[in-house]
Amino acid sequence: MKQLRTGLLVLTAVAGVSACGGGDDEGASPAQMAQGAEASGGATTLTGAGATFPYPIYSKWFSTYGDAHPVRVNYQSIGSGGGIQQLTQGTVDFGASDAPMNAEEMANAPNTLHFPTVIGAVAVTYNLPNVNQPVRLDGAAVADIFAGRIKKWNDARIARLNPGVQIPSRDILVVHRSDGSGTTFVFTEYLAGANAAWKQQVGSGKSVDWPTGLGAKGNEGVAGQVKQTQGAIGYVEQVYAQQNQLPMAAIQNGAGQFVQPTLQTTAAAAEGAAANLPADTDFRISLVNAAGQQTYPITSWTYLLVPSHFEDCTKGKALAELARWTYSSEGDALASDLGYSPVPPAVEQAVLRKWGSVTCGPNNEPVAQAQG
Repeated sequence: MKQLRTGLLVLTAVAGVSACGGGDDEGASPAQMAQGAEASGGATTLTGAGATFPYPIYSKWFSTYGDAHPVRVNYQSIGSGGGIQQLTQGTVDFGASDAPMNAEEMANAPNTLHFPTVIGAVAVTYNLPNVNQPVRLDGAAVADIFAGRIKKWNDARIARLNPGVQIPSRDILVVHRSDGSGTTFVFTEYLAGANAAWKQQVGSGKSVDWPTGLGAKGNEGVAGQVKQTQGAIGYVEQVYAQQNQLPMAAIQNGAGQFVQPTLQTTAAAAEGAAANLPADTDFRISLVNAAGQQTYPITSWTYLLVPSHFEDCTKGKALAELARWTYSSEGDALASDLGYSPVPPAVEQAVLRKWGSVTCGPNNEPVAQAQG
């Protein structure tokens, strides 16, 4: 990877604020947090909200960047739906979502740009203490589990996919997201493509009417519920499964291979998309069920949602410099260390070119130099 130079706007990004709040800022609005930080430290403060999917890497990026630059970032991990809502209302400087905004959302915030930051996988994770090898599942079986049609772990359909594996006769407890979630959007998009009954009866979206199961808030909530409940199954971003030492199912891809989520199998999903990006792309391209022998099928970009014009040039330029740094070799390495796949170089360059179209202030100054 190339080593990108940061620009002149150097200011302290600190770790973000999670959905649960915490510290002295608990209960404060983004504007109040910004005013307080600027008054106390003189740093430029950026506020963001949205997806829990990338929260581990965003926290690491913001903290690491802040060790050398005076930019403070308050990021609220509240789910993709909440991030889109707050960006639309103008209460944050940027949003974050795993799901691209739909037509209605874009109509309410027509000048929003989508910038892919990393690639992640939605892992199907479970709690079966005496099963020591990854459970194999195909899309049809996963959909039937989450629809409540497969109720026992030793169901014949699961047994056929796992010959020779002793799977217990235990009830399955489905755990799903209770909040509007890009992770849910990616997962249900996969289920709708893999199972006709699911597509017709449930469909896909950031929120769906779940046929069965227990709801939990955020990736962290789902992971926590699965970890403490034997027989449970849920879907979380790969990093949350790893951090909680939860097993991840091997999912059958379009080539018929059973594949677990890894850096390599998620990166493979983006390679074809990167090679075929049109010059005027808005990056709202699905990676679900991408082609390839070793491609993990439940894979997605996660997006930074940014207005095409900032009233405040200091904030606009600070965010542009921070975003550019995340594509540096240091930013890529931090992402890989946490289990996220950096976006391919061709996508990075396309994103940096698009940042050149973002403006600020009354004179429509560019917030970043356009990349060639």
